[in-house]
Amino acid sequence: MLAARREDRLKALSEDLSAKGAEVIWQVTDVTDRKQVEALAASAKEAFGRIDVLVNNAGLMPLAPLDALKVDEWDQMVDVNIKGVMYGIAAVLPTMREQHSGHVINLSSVAGHKLFPGAAVYCATKFAVKALSEGLRMEAGDEIRSTNISPGAVATELTSTITDPNAKKAAEDLYSVAIDSDAVARAIVYAIEQPADVDINEIILRPTAQEL
Repeated sequence: MLAARREDRLKALSEDLSAKGAEVIWQVTDVTDRKQVEALAASAKEAFGRIDVLVNNAGLMPLAPLDALKVDEWDQMVDVNIKGVMYGIAAVLPTMREQHSGHVINLSSVAGHKLFPGAAVYCATKFAVKALSEGLRMEAGDEIRSTNISPGAVATELTSTITDPNAKKAAEDLYSVAIDSDAVARAIVYAIEQPADVDINEIILRPTAQEL
C-alpha cells in the first residue's frame, strides 16, 4: 500500500513495482490531514485484511536560522515531520493491537541525534520522531515492534524545500556525497525481516564520506 500527496509519483511507482511482480495499491494522502491518514489505514486493512507494517517516511527540511523567522516553514515541518508520524501511529495502532502484532518504522535523521546550526527546528522535529519511536517501543509491549531509522545525506528531493540561500548552499555541499535511497530501503527490510521476538530499535546510516 503506497501513499503520498502526488498522484503522478504514486502511479509511476505502482507501475514499476507491479512490473516486478508486486501486488500494489495506492492512495493519495496528505499526512497532515488526520482523516486522510485514517482513511489510508482503513483502505489497507480492507484490501489486505491486516496491517503488518507502517513506514512513516514523509518529511520536509526547509532549513534556516531561527532569526530568519520563517515561522510558516516551522509550522509545515511540525505538521509533516511530527504530527504526520503521530497520525500514522494512531491510525494503525488499534488494528495492530487487535491482531497482536505489527511493526511501526519511523524515518528520523542524524539530525535527530545532533544539532546543526541553521537547522534547529528541523532537528527538533527529528528528535521528536526519535522520542515517539522509543515511547512506542516502551508502551507497546512484546507484540508491536518499533524501529527508528536515522539516515544521513540521501539522494532525494529533501533539499528542494530549503528557501534560505545560505542554508541551501550548506545542504547542497553536505549532500554532494549523498547515498542512494535504496540503502535506506535495505535498512527498512532488514528491520522487518528479523524474527518476531527481535526488535531492531534503531538504525543510523550515512555516507562513509559524511563527517556530520
